Amino acid sequence: MTSAHPMRVVSDGPQGFQATVRALDLGAADVVELTCSPAEVRRPLPLIRAQDPGLYSVVFPLRGRLVVDQVGRRAELGERDLAVYDSGRPLRVRITAEERPARLVRAQVPRTLVAHPEQADRVLAVPLSGRSGVAALLTEYLVRLTTDSGAYRPADAPRLGGITVDLLNAVIAHHAAMETADGLPQRALLPRIKEYVWRHLHDPELSPRSIAAAHHISVSHLHRLFQSQGIAVSSWIRRLRLERARRDLGDPALDAVPIHRIATRWGFNDHATFTRAFRAAYGLAPSDHRRRALESAPNRTS
Repeated sequence: MTSAHPMRVVSDGPQGFQATVRALDLGAADVVELTCSPAEVRRPLPLIRAQDPGLYSVVFPLRGRLVVDQVGRRAELGERDLAVYDSGRPLRVRITAEERPARLVRAQVPRTLVAHPEQADRVLAVPLSGRSGVAALLTEYLVRLTTDSGAYRPADAPRLGGITVDLLNAVIAHHAAMETADGLPQRALLPRIKEYVWRHLHDPELSPRSIAAAHHISVSHLHRLFQSQGIAVSSWIRRLRLERARRDLGDPALDAVPIHRIATRWGFNDHATFTRAFRAAYGLAPSDHRRRALESAPNRTS
């Protein structure tokens, strides 16, 4: 499969691996439709050590079948069944088809934009039906994206990328909740807290104290929950806010919105504090990031 990270392809046919790719770069996500001959795609540990861009991907066949192996699980996928996989784990994908080439769709997003990585990990290589419910919204959306790609303007890309991220997050949260429905309440507490944080990112009063109060636990207990995941509450919130602000600053549709208003939208009341945090995270000022992003937007008109 075409990807931002190296993979090995082993072809079944005497003509070798043949593929046609239609790709959409949406900024926050990229989507491809791949028509290809039967093959096995492998991402072993040496390739991961050489390069891991930090991506979660979702893939489903429109024709043919896929078998996705990761973390000791196997997802056998028919038409519109989907599976999630992680670029940082060894992976094997088997692509099969009969009379006609296989046809599949794959979308990938950065780990930093996945709201609950621990939920994503619970559904890696788990077969999920994309023919009904929340997952059907994602598969139908991705199919329409690839089918109607010529109808979109360059300025649409950031918004479409954001929708892709949000739909993938919804699928992961929905199916992870089903996977852990019989778990202990304590196991479900951290996902609920993270969902609360995502819903209140815009609130400048969001803090460890307010989060703990909303969930009827102590602040120290909150910190212990996050320490078990190797992250600190405040730094995680700041990273999410900065990433959302960075995405908005690169959106041509928002180029008339003042930077301080975008910062306020994501919980930064003090512009100087936002600017320092943004520069520390990304190596340049918000205004410089906006200028570069807008200048590099394809077919930008003045």
